[in-house]
Amino acid sequence: MITQRNLILLGIVGAALLALPLIGSLFAIYLVNEILIFALFALSFNLLLGYGGLISFGHAAYFAIGAYACAVLLTTFGWPFFLAFGAAAVISAVCAAVIGYFCVKLTEIYFSMLTLAFAQLVWAVAFKWIAVTGGDTGFIGVAVPDWLDVPVRFYYFTIVVVALCAWIMWRIVNSAYGFTLVATRENRNRAEFIGVDVKRIQLVAFILAGTFAGVAGSLFTLFNHSVFVESAWWTQSAEVMIMSILGGVGTFLGPALGAATLLILDRFITEWTVYWPTFLAIILLAVLFFFPEGLMGFASKRKKKGE
Repeated sequence: MITQRNLILLGIVGAALLALPLIGSLFAIYLVNEILIFALFALSFNLLLGYGGLISFGHAAYFAIGAYACAVLLTTFGWPFFLAFGAAAVISAVCAAVIGYFCVKLTEIYFSMLTLAFAQLVWAVAFKWIAVTGGDTGFIGVAVPDWLDVPVRFYYFTIVVVALCAWIMWRIVNSAYGFTLVATRENRNRAEFIGVDVKRIQLVAFILAGTFAGVAGSLFTLFNHSVFVESAWWTQSAEVMIMSILGGVGTFLGPALGAATLLILDRFITEWTVYWPTFLAIILLAVLFFFPEGLMGFASKRKKKGE
């Protein structure tokens, strides 16, 4: 439920984002742009983990599929921008539907391991299909249209796309379908007993999450003018999972907050030490032991105590 206080905070954040190019440096624009892209990626993953209770170890596969599809359609085939951008999301959705069809047949750890297996298959295709993806060298020199190949213009384009996707996801999780998805997370057996087709509900969540991850991947390709096989590697899936846990699984904006926190810490810590993975491990341990509900959950508790 959106309270007046939350609306005010969202308004302040939105105004700050829109005003950033007027007062911020180019570095700040690039950093916030990357945060917005990964915030969308984390929000898509939260549809599975936070609302569906589905632990996917292979969510990066759809991020990579969207990234490669957008790059290939724009550069290799020379498609118009909006057609290529939309088609990349559709391709991600179709791949998520096919993979999800098999994954939702299994539960718990078997589901998780199957998502990882399919993600590794996607990585292997990207790595070996050199003629299309560039293999280990990567797909370099994505044909970004001239009107978008300006940092400030691309920044505003990212804001529009991420805001639209976030609004759609908000409507989804607050719809009858969203409440049913949460019911399958809370008690699968009871949901099945009252007639809910749990597998169908989970498959739809899988497709939606894959679609929005593909949109984030397309934005990331346009942002970097390139895409590499590391986008499909399991560490990318682990990173988005950490973002969600850090921000607060099950809260709508928690994963976005986690993405912002993790990326900011990454950029500034790596400036003075090469031991970022060590700090990342410490951060994750601290969250799991002291803030199991994430930053958003911790803030909510503090607010309730204050009242």
